[in-house]
Amino acid sequence: MLTIRLIYESLGFAWRALKSNLMRTILSLLGVTIGIFSIIAVLTLVDSLEKNIRDSFNFLGSNVIYVGKWPFTGGNGRDWWKDYIKRPNPSFAEYRFLKANMKHASTVSIYAATGNITAKAGSSSINQLNLRGAGLDYDQLFEINLENGRYLTNEEIESGRNVVVLGFEVAKGLFKNDDTPIGKQVKIRNLKFTVVGVMQREGESFLGTPSNDFGCIIPYESFRKLYQTGTGRWNELGSSIGLKGFDTDIGLVELENEARGLMRVKRGMKPIQKDNFALNRPEAIANAISGVFDVLSIAGWIIGGFSMLVGGFGIANIMFVSVKERTSIIGLQKSLGAKNYFILFQFLFESIFLSLIGGLSGLFLVWLLTLVPFGSLQVVLSVKNIVLGLGVSSVIGLVAGIVPAAMAARLDPVAAIRAN
Repeated sequence: MLTIRLIYESLGFAWRALKSNLMRTILSLLGVTIGIFSIIAVLTLVDSLEKNIRDSFNFLGSNVIYVGKWPFTGGNGRDWWKDYIKRPNPSFAEYRFLKANMKHASTVSIYAATGNITAKAGSSSINQLNLRGAGLDYDQLFEINLENGRYLTNEEIESGRNVVVLGFEVAKGLFKNDDTPIGKQVKIRNLKFTVVGVMQREGESFLGTPSNDFGCIIPYESFRKLYQTGTGRWNELGSSIGLKGFDTDIGLVELENEARGLMRVKRGMKPIQKDNFALNRPEAIANAISGVFDVLSIAGWIIGGFSMLVGGFGIANIMFVSVKERTSIIGLQKSLGAKNYFILFQFLFESIFLSLIGGLSGLFLVWLLTLVPFGSLQVVLSVKNIVLGLGVSSVIGLVAGIVPAAMAARLDPVAAIRAN
């Protein structure tokens, strides 16, 4: 009950102090408002940017390691590529070997891809498409959401039948007036494919990474009818092998170690030889630029910190004036038996309340910022940042009000009553 009474009285005093000199209070709280806005705005933009970047790489799947020729994040030095270009591409035989021997992989699949292809249907055509040849369990590595029809069956994949799953925009461009293109014919590189499914619309990602909207998926063996896939000749398209781990394998350590060992055995590599293949993780791309996010966050704290310092001095000034104006009231309260901690908490609650007003104003400005369109970048004010803003405001109010509150608590009741 005492705590509720303290809070109630402190809110009343703070509200009357705010109304008694509105302009002075607004100017004093402006520093807290700008500080919270600067910190939370930067953190919100950084979090949103990081989330959008990570979402842009969702097409690579999750909890997956890819065996390939090139590392996702490149190498060190100017001529790093010279070492990698000599590497062989993963082969179909290596895929079969991994599939037969992997113990720590829930899924093993092979796929190949190429871009800038043209698909035709009747008199309609659409170019600059992405074409993927999918092996067994490809849909276990990548999320394939269908709008119409179905995905490729295991029989179609193994036998290399000429069937295709179209991206949303591809189907829309080729079959403008048809409700569904299922069962219709599509020609790719003069080879006819029967449409069995259409994927859901994904929309454009923040970084413009490959989207299924402008892609086609055909069986891996059908892809090999159109393009040569091998281990390294200049006119061949390289394949990639995807390995999906178990949820119990934290960090995919067991999966990575097993894949490395089996690949070295299959390629007959000696213990002293370096790996001539890359084990890529999708999160490695986002982690490579995580340092940029850290720098931006620190910059936001530094910029906002100076504003918060000014805001803290402003709240302290309000509290010193409030103590002076209410000195006689403090004397009366203490003469009637009010304890020192009652007076102390009363002014501390008032200081925190005033600081929270400034913090809420800053958060409101950040929320308005989220309403501004930034193209494909979606800015979202998270609950974490809201709590952080309110927490920082409370700490500033506590620090700014502790000295005035202590002075008020130590006042002599007789002297305080005679002050005015």
